Amino acid sequence: MRTPANGKMAKETLTFLSVARVREMPKVVDATSVLEVLKPVQDPELRKSLVELNMIRNIRIDDRRVSFTLVLTTPACPLRQFIVEDCERAVKTLPGVEEVVVDVTAETPQQKSLPDRTGVPGIKNIVAVSSGKGGVGKSTVAVNVAVALAQAGAKVGLLDADIYGPNAPTMLGLGDARVTVQQGPQGEILEPAFNYGVRLVSMGFLIDPDQPVIWRGPMLNGIIRQFLYQVNWGELDYLIVDMPPGTGDAQLTMTQAVPMAGAVIVTTPQTVALLDSRRGLKMFQQLGVAVLGIVENMSYFIPPDLPDKQYDIFGSNGGKKAAQELQVPLLGCVPLEISLRQGGDRGIPIVLAEPDSASAKALTEIAQQIAAKVSIAALGSQELGIGS
Repeated sequence: MRTPANGKMAKETLTFLSVARVREMPKVVDATSVLEVLKPVQDPELRKSLVELNMIRNIRIDDRRVSFTLVLTTPACPLRQFIVEDCERAVKTLPGVEEVVVDVTAETPQQKSLPDRTGVPGIKNIVAVSSGKGGVGKSTVAVNVAVALAQAGAKVGLLDADIYGPNAPTMLGLGDARVTVQQGPQGEILEPAFNYGVRLVSMGFLIDPDQPVIWRGPMLNGIIRQFLYQVNWGELDYLIVDMPPGTGDAQLTMTQAVPMAGAVIVTTPQTVALLDSRRGLKMFQQLGVAVLGIVENMSYFIPPDLPDKQYDIFGSNGGKKAAQELQVPLLGCVPLEISLRQGGDRGIPIVLAEPDSASAKALTEIAQQIAAKVSIAALGSQELGIGS
């Protein structure tokens, strides 16, 4: 028979165990608690909380499973996986959570408008790919960057502004394409050609293959403006502009006509190319266009029969040195491979034809860097807000 003392002790023990069990029970996980643990997680480039940037949306909780949407600032985000893993680790610290599902999407911010320049309806960001001189592979970079962005899920257009030497149709596999002209409310509207996820307009569609373009500046100015404002571009995250070499009429027309997200300067490591690229870079800066960085093309040659060998045909580290001296980023170095040239000739860009090649990987990373810098610049002009 239990004594009163023993009965009291048993009751106290039971009460203690009950309290302990209550303390061990997991707290209720809700949207507020998910946002709370995600507040310390930052976008590594913007250096702001994902929650503060409204990049965490559509939180759903199903028993021990938490899912939500992560809205990045570009489909080509170079740190996408890094951010996703940070989010997963943070949410799994909540008691009782065993599974975290992150649905990744993107909303590309739009570059700020300028009072003295007219934007193109539907186009969020215009990026010029330029060089100080010809023969440095500027069109190769422009075409592959455009395709890489499209492969990442972005809506992309390519404007071939190299009126005297339009090579983009051949490089995009559109050498035999024909474009149509529709009558719009305000005049004729050109329908761009389309391949590999990229919409393309080029002088190459409007002239015979062997026909030279013998124009003075005003006519060049007119066709570039038509390619901007009288084309059915639709909704684009990025319009990549393949500029002609030099610092002439085409560059002046483009920079004075539209607000630009920035310019990319392509060079080789060679001293002569670097000297001209510096002039091109300074031109954009003087015209108030941000220089996103330098791309060093033909950095070294990789022979197909000796893939472990590298030969510095045009010198070495020229782009790196110029970037340091001019205080702009070096976006990447693209090696010279025979497959890179073959892809351009066959109309299959290297980022598609051989995505695991050294040059394709370099060009894909360059596209990601460009997209990231464009987003940072756009968000900086919008007080770091990316929508509701």
